[in-house]
Amino acid sequence: MKTIILTGGGTAGHVTPNIALIPYLKAEGWDIKYIGSENGIERSLIEKEGIPYFSVSSGKLRRYFSKENFKDVFKVTKGIKEAKDLISKLKPDLVFSKGGFVAVPVILGAKANKVPVICHESDITPGLANKIAMPFAKTVCTTFPETVKYIKKGKGINTGTPIRDMLFTGSKEQGMEICGFKNNKPTLLMMGGSLGSVKINTVLRNDLDKILEKYNLIHICGKGNFDISLMGKEGYAQFEFLSDDLPHIFAAADMVISRAGSNSISEFLALKKPALLIPLSANASRGDQILNAESFKKQGFSLVLKEEDMTEETLLSSIEKLYAKKDTLIKNMSKSHLSNGVEEVMKIIRQYK
Repeated sequence: MKTIILTGGGTAGHVTPNIALIPYLKAEGWDIKYIGSENGIERSLIEKEGIPYFSVSSGKLRRYFSKENFKDVFKVTKGIKEAKDLISKLKPDLVFSKGGFVAVPVILGAKANKVPVICHESDITPGLANKIAMPFAKTVCTTFPETVKYIKKGKGINTGTPIRDMLFTGSKEQGMEICGFKNNKPTLLMMGGSLGSVKINTVLRNDLDKILEKYNLIHICGKGNFDISLMGKEGYAQFEFLSDDLPHIFAAADMVISRAGSNSISEFLALKKPALLIPLSANASRGDQILNAESFKKQGFSLVLKEEDMTEETLLSSIEKLYAKKDTLIKNMSKSHLSNGVEEVMKIIRQYK
């Protein structure tokens, strides 16, 4: 039996594509292990899948000066040694990395043990962790066709993003029941990533009464952002995070308001959910979400509202535009051939079996 190590973490977006691959890897006889960080979100998500989980030290890689950089150099160095020793013990035939800072020591540990590595880059321009890792990879899979030009030596292959099968199994009726909705209003789903978005949450809640005049609202607000004063408000359901019930919530949603993380918007595409994307501003990120959102807008899959342009008024008007254009957006998404990258990624993995 061949062994594969999956790695990636820090946010759910660095984990869920790995989870999408697990049933296919099992069906083809791979022995699967996972290496992540000690306390990252990836641990609970992967252990729930019944996959053996191993942790290594990991530090955040920053593009700016910080005293924490000095501490994290030691964490990364320690993590590389831990990963090298762990991989030597596990003896995998392949490492598949979904990115995130924990992937760097794992990939370097694989290189030290002469184990081939496949990386997956979610965003249009490679992130810092993948920039460090890509020279050691045999192949770099990409979500967006635009990304291939940034990858040297012909390693880049546009595969799309692996999407979890479970997302296609939802029941709209069950989703409405979970939320306690008892009317036939169109349903909006707002999600700001696994950590939530305080700015969007605030503006959305300020608009809440006006939104609820026409729509139901499912609000995935992120950990620590639950507003207990809004419990029981008719037509409004809030959750910090969803896992098992997420397919039903997606099935209940007619439209989505979201950040523009690559994995999330890839799921919207696969599920044909019209979306209003509010990407993280360049002041708060390296600008990858802005590029992701513009790509989806250009392809006719979504509308975009810049965070710096977001007010209570512009959010309401953008929701109205989304509702008016939803059928056109669904039609455009239905024509896409990159809605689920599982099979394309598996083709590459099979080369090492």
